[in-house]
Amino acid sequence: MAYLKFNKDELVNLEYSLKREVLATNRAGGYMSSTIICCNTRKYHGLLIVPIEEFNDENHVLLSALDETIVQHGQAFNLGIHKYPGNYEPRGHKYIVDFEYEPIFALTYRVGGVLLKKEIVLVHNEGQVLLRYTLLDAHSDTTLRLKPFLAYRNIHALSKANMMANTKYLPIENGIRSKLYNGFPSLNMQISKKNEFVATPDWYYNIEYMEEEKRGYDFREDLFVPGYFEFPIKKGESVVFSASTEMAAPARLKKKFEKLVAERAPRNSFENCLKYSASQFIVRRGKDTDIVAGYPWFGRWGRDTFIALPGVTLAAANDTKTCKEVLDTMARQLYNGLFPNIGKDKGAAYNSADAPMWFFKALQEYGAAIHDDAAVWKSYGAKMKAVLKAYRDGVNEYVKMTDNGLIWADEPGKALTWMDAIVDGVPVTPRGGYQVEINALWYNAICYTLKLAQMAGDDKFVTEWQELVGKVKDSFVQTFWYAEMSYLADYVDGKGQNLYVRPNQVIACSLEYSPLTDEMKRGVLDIVQQMLLTPKGLRTLSPRNVLYEGRYEGNQATRDREYHQGTVWPWLIGPYIEANFRLYGKKFVKTAKELLAGFEEDIAYYGVCSIGEVYDGNPPYMPNGSISQAWSVGEVLRSMAMVKKYEKAKE
Repeated sequence: MAYLKFNKDELVNLEYSLKREVLATNRAGGYMSSTIICCNTRKYHGLLIVPIEEFNDENHVLLSALDETIVQHGQAFNLGIHKYPGNYEPRGHKYIVDFEYEPIFALTYRVGGVLLKKEIVLVHNEGQVLLRYTLLDAHSDTTLRLKPFLAYRNIHALSKANMMANTKYLPIENGIRSKLYNGFPSLNMQISKKNEFVATPDWYYNIEYMEEEKRGYDFREDLFVPGYFEFPIKKGESVVFSASTEMAAPARLKKKFEKLVAERAPRNSFENCLKYSASQFIVRRGKDTDIVAGYPWFGRWGRDTFIALPGVTLAAANDTKTCKEVLDTMARQLYNGLFPNIGKDKGAAYNSADAPMWFFKALQEYGAAIHDDAAVWKSYGAKMKAVLKAYRDGVNEYVKMTDNGLIWADEPGKALTWMDAIVDGVPVTPRGGYQVEINALWYNAICYTLKLAQMAGDDKFVTEWQELVGKVKDSFVQTFWYAEMSYLADYVDGKGQNLYVRPNQVIACSLEYSPLTDEMKRGVLDIVQQMLLTPKGLRTLSPRNVLYEGRYEGNQATRDREYHQGTVWPWLIGPYIEANFRLYGKKFVKTAKELLAGFEEDIAYYGVCSIGEVYDGNPPYMPNGSISQAWSVGEVLRSMAMVKKYEKAKE
């Protein structure tokens, strides 16, 4: 019996099926995504989406959709579904009788006596998607038509009918080659058996994406259809359709499909679903190995990379090799003590004050996994010392260590921490000054580096930094501790302590080297449990605060105002669980399991087989944001690994 369960009777109900989205990645930056009934509800949906080198490696939708039509006795039954103004047309979802996601994405349609199964796989490390059609049952001669919808545009844009598009095609073996615009790759559409291509070039106007409409974006586009492929199909026969940036060998498509299915990782448990999801964030291109922050619209983010890394590599697969590849990729881009927040090379933005501090946390996890501190020091010791020196001496005029040993980060009009939403040029959560998590991570980074330096016999570094440890620890407590309520200020600026109850203080309790006493940690965790803890992670602001927003919805400006003002972030469950384990040990196992179970409830909802970016702060805690987020998945996996570790621990 399949682990991922769907109500087959509800598949024809659009309210049910359009809220469930699927994702597959090719491990090279490309992906396919749609709803479980193949009705695209986002501009980010499509069957073949690939990065294009000529366009800064940004993802572009080539093949948006493929409509199937069953023909019997001269009657045509279109299995596709698109949203147009005021209606859905065609309404092929009404023929769906089954949906599966194990081992691969599969839909089964029934039209009278015809039973047709469609299966989809994305080829790893290639720009190719394969769809296999199997006629499970039929009582009369049956013909299958396949109609491709081409977009040829950036994932963030929308296509419009225009005279510049090259609507011509070239015949190739068992198919055609299309290329709507210069600079794009060709799209080779081929079928494993001989077929007839009927050219009926036309634009399909005003296809709508309801999720974009909800998010306040343009939501209508025009897609180009060059024509359709047509071929007879017999009962029991399987036929494979390929859409690829390279020409395929039609005779090999069936075997290639079968091989891909056999290689697919299992999704037969909550943990295996998350492990499968984790593998999708890892992208290898050339000498670089990166972690995509989230699908379908995020690229690589430095901060997200370091937070997600231990979970998506070490906890997911004990994959120390990939973990090191990512660390090496990021280390090569270190500049003046900072890692790129977004972008790469000339397009990189070095505007994250906390990402370098998370680098040390990732190194600690890596070191624990390989059980070799000497190897960590050999590979990264110079980088670690460079980061610490840059922060001590001043990364720039905005990020620097002050006389009390703490890090001050404040740049006008910028948001330098993970709470980085900006509306109309103004940070929503400004947090300029001494931030609690940055300074807790700073203390941890110094202590960890000193430990490795001492083991390596780097006496010069030890002598230079040893005395700072006590100074930072004392200053941290004096600066952030709010004794009256026994918790930590979120940040401290020229006006004093900001006492909004936010989750950033939990990070100070979760680190291997914490400046807090156990009694202080108890106070922090108690207030976080009372005000911020939900079944889906931690709220970003207490509901008792006048600025609290309990829903994450509306246009971009509205959502950005809500982003860190109460919205729940799943990734924060990792530091929360880790902090409690450090304080209470094995006694916290039962509670940790209960907290993690809250995510399993959603494994077949929203982003199927994954965990999304955020949830509403108010019950029923509806998921939102990206459908699959690296640090959400990573921190839940890391938490699950901690549970296993403490279950084995002695009392």
